[in-house]
Amino acid sequence: MLGCLTALLDLLYFLVAGTALGPFLLWPRTRPDALGLLVSGARRLLTLERIRRSVFFGDRFPARYTVADQKVLRHLAVHCRTGLLCAFVTGLLGFGVVLAGLLVTGMARGSLGWDELLTQVVLGGVLLFLDVQGLRSLAALDARTARECFGPSEQELLRRRIDELAASRAAVVRAVDAERRRIERDLHDGVQQRLVALAMLLGRARRGRDPERTDALLLQAHEESQQVLTELREVAWRIYPSALDSLGLKEALGGVAGRCGIPLRIRFEDGPPLPRLVETAAYFVVSEAVTNAAKHSSATAVDVQVARTGASLAVRIEDNGRGGADPAGSGLTGLRSRVAALDGVLRVDSPPGGPTTITAELPCA
Repeated sequence: MLGCLTALLDLLYFLVAGTALGPFLLWPRTRPDALGLLVSGARRLLTLERIRRSVFFGDRFPARYTVADQKVLRHLAVHCRTGLLCAFVTGLLGFGVVLAGLLVTGMARGSLGWDELLTQVVLGGVLLFLDVQGLRSLAALDARTARECFGPSEQELLRRRIDELAASRAAVVRAVDAERRRIERDLHDGVQQRLVALAMLLGRARRGRDPERTDALLLQAHEESQQVLTELREVAWRIYPSALDSLGLKEALGGVAGRCGIPLRIRFEDGPPLPRLVETAAYFVVSEAVTNAAKHSSATAVDVQVARTGASLAVRIEDNGRGGADPAGSGLTGLRSRVAALDGVLRVDSPPGGPTTITAELPCA
């Protein structure tokens, strides 16, 4: 019923505003300003429609959805027709109620025959059915036009969310597979080769007859074993740093700074405890970004900022390298997938000539 009243209000607005602004809408020079005034008033009426749908029907629409000007005018025009038609159907229903009252009165007085009474009941039942179906269809049309105007429906939002989760899951699977191949390559090309060289040195030392030569080989084998341990430790840190479990994100990032080959400054703002998944994602974002800066950007300094902003953790990495980082590269794509798995956002700004800035926002809720 309120929709019928607002439809009448919309019709009066179009009649009054259209009459007043009609000449200005026809002239091309004044058309944009006149159309802006028309839409400005229409948006106020649209706010009433949004409140009506939210209060009486419990509709939930996206808060930040901006309605286009043409969609505003089209929605009010459609609402005028459906609201006035709903008022007409409601009027017919009221008229039927009056006739039913007269029929009951005639029955009480005995002025109606059974044949006429049966005819009136059948005809009244059919008209009542058509009225109720008409009101139901108009209510469904009003709900559908409201969803089309104010934003996607909950079902569409749910469908989009399912698509996002499916894409995020596939990206995580690809990232994990790429990480596994990288670890296998590091072990095969690095640690395994060094272990083979170590075994050969020890074998030569066992077969040696010259004590001085044997001591030299053992010294070389000892140095090689130290290098193997260092490289194995690097691989383990790239897989998962144990400092995250024992010391937390701040100390784990300190380990990144200690292993970085270029000056690295970390500014970490302490705050409430972070979820373990958020700490892990933040660590790998910083570690991968710093590694890329040291290997590919010719940077001489890297600045890292980690701060809790409301319900999310903001991570910002900036280097003074030559820039030109490819956001679609395998490394950054893996980071984006890792961040997206937590409903986070990863942004890469790397113009040619630098600097390169990588920003990640990780929800902590």
